[in-house]
Amino acid sequence: MGIMVKLGCHVSIAGSFVNAVERAQALGCDTFQMFTRSPRMWATKPIEQPAADTFRAALVVSDIGPVIDHMPYLPNLAAEKSDLYDRSVATLSDELNRCGMLKIPYLVTHLGHHGLWGRKKGLENVIAAIGHALDNSEGDTMILLENTSNEKNTVGGRFTDIGAVVDGLGCNLRIGFCFDTCHAAAAGYDLNGHGAETVFDRFANEAGVLSRLRVVHLNDMKGSVGSHLDRHEHIGLGTLGEDTILGILTLSKISHCAFIMETPSNKVRNDAGNMAVARRLAGDGEGKT
Repeated sequence: MGIMVKLGCHVSIAGSFVNAVERAQALGCDTFQMFTRSPRMWATKPIEQPAADTFRAALVVSDIGPVIDHMPYLPNLAAEKSDLYDRSVATLSDELNRCGMLKIPYLVTHLGHHGLWGRKKGLENVIAAIGHALDNSEGDTMILLENTSNEKNTVGGRFTDIGAVVDGLGCNLRIGFCFDTCHAAAAGYDLNGHGAETVFDRFANEAGVLSRLRVVHLNDMKGSVGSHLDRHEHIGLGTLGEDTILGILTLSKISHCAFIMETPSNKVRNDAGNMAVARRLAGDGEGKT
């Protein structure tokens, strides 16, 4: 038996919030990630209290957790244009409030893309945006900063970017980390050649202590190491492969994390298939009953 880790997938809320819980149960998830709104639209309807109550009650019965919310795709916390920046900050604040209603403990966010003013200004914008959102929202949801593939003009592609945000926010206890394995390797952090322990040690040295790391996005990758290509692949079928995924899943210093798969679902393999492979690699073949 290997290290017991919490495994889950990103599931849809289509129909109602409570449907996400039912979908996670059907997949045998220990934990799951979701959006609370359409990820490709700015506008959203407020969450009604009965829907929030039903969701929370279903979670208690399911014994699944933690639940992770992911920010929608449109906000850019590093934006230079004031209208986009203001809208992004307002969305982050609103999303924290939505998490508060649903009692979701973690909200994952990308840091965004800077413009002509450069990375330094982009980081300053991110720090100000998160600080404002934390000060102007209800609840105690932790914001998890996610590393990116370090594509052009990105903020967060370097581990030092994440560390700079933590420092800029005075090491606020409501700031944590989400480590995406595909993004890290695409950014040039060689999980294959250097190994999981070396890369996570570097992350701890440059971003912050691993006690802040709460979620690992467990994704294989289509591109090569250092390609900056954000293309996820089925567990074990991409560039990382089963040996590297095994090293990540069995690394004791991150075993406290929720491992969330954002892998494709197609004719090759669906979410249940990827869950089964991850269970096997983690040495937890039976999963939840």
